[in-house]
Amino acid sequence: MTYAATEQVPLGSGFGLHTTAAEVLEGIDLRGKRALVTGGYSGIGIEMVKALVAAGIDEVLVPARRPETAAEALAGIPRVTLGVMDLSDQASVAAYADQVLAAGGHLDILIGSAGIMATPQEHVGPGWELQLATNHLGHFALVNRLWTLLRDTGAGGARVVSVSSGGHQFGGIRWDDLDFARDGYDKWLAYGQSKTANVLFAVELDRRGAEHGVRAFALHPGAILTPLGRHLQAEDVENLLSYGSDGKPLMPEFKSPEAGAATAVFAATSPLLEGLGGVYLEDCDITGVADPENRVTGQALGVFPHAKDPAEAARLWAWSAEQTGVDAL
Repeated sequence: MTYAATEQVPLGSGFGLHTTAAEVLEGIDLRGKRALVTGGYSGIGIEMVKALVAAGIDEVLVPARRPETAAEALAGIPRVTLGVMDLSDQASVAAYADQVLAAGGHLDILIGSAGIMATPQEHVGPGWELQLATNHLGHFALVNRLWTLLRDTGAGGARVVSVSSGGHQFGGIRWDDLDFARDGYDKWLAYGQSKTANVLFAVELDRRGAEHGVRAFALHPGAILTPLGRHLQAEDVENLLSYGSDGKPLMPEFKSPEAGAATAVFAATSPLLEGLGGVYLEDCDITGVADPENRVTGQALGVFPHAKDPAEAARLWAWSAEQTGVDAL
């Protein structure tokens, strides 16, 4: 089978900025399917879980770094199986994956929604920068360790959804100093690198997984007020704003958490994406490629070319496999 990358061109899905996850799933029956959602107990993640359950899914696995908090948040939602996992800790990821594998079954959907943003400088493991370790390497290892469950899903194939951000536009992969050990730490460049990694991961995973029926997607969920911004300070918010000719801030239109969950649910389930993969989505549709020389703020940011570069995607995969010691594909 010769792999053909899907063009980064909108489908005309009919959905938009404020479409909710429930609206995306209207008429879609998920009975017989099984999903895993990281970060599925907070922010947009819990809204993904609620929507999948409402659409009849058999089971949603929710690994959590804070299991007590997760248990309280998920109380009363049926068919949810809570586990313990810290994405920044490779041993924790391996232990959780082993438990899932031991339980057997298949995995139709894996949504990597958990993440951190603009954190104070911290290194974990062998010296990995925390945001890259959590947002990218944790998900990379989890998907690879659960690969057999995704590969063996059967008819219809499995989908892996990588929740990135318009923050990927802040910068690409800093190959000369990935861990900010040499040039000084910049929390936004570190965040941008991790979000670029999320997109590149989907690009390479789709190339490798398509022949096995596993397709991958990356996305920007939109601007949503969630606990993701808990590390932001007043000056951070100020710096993120753009300004119009009248000097007033051009604040992006915020989505509700239910709408913020919609694009990931769309990527995971929509029949419109059947046979497609490796693309970046916004507002429940494939978005266009943005011009780095004319960076747009607000809605419909588009994807920067550096996050779609297949050579960069292959290089990141090889580095990630070397760092984590896991490469199932």
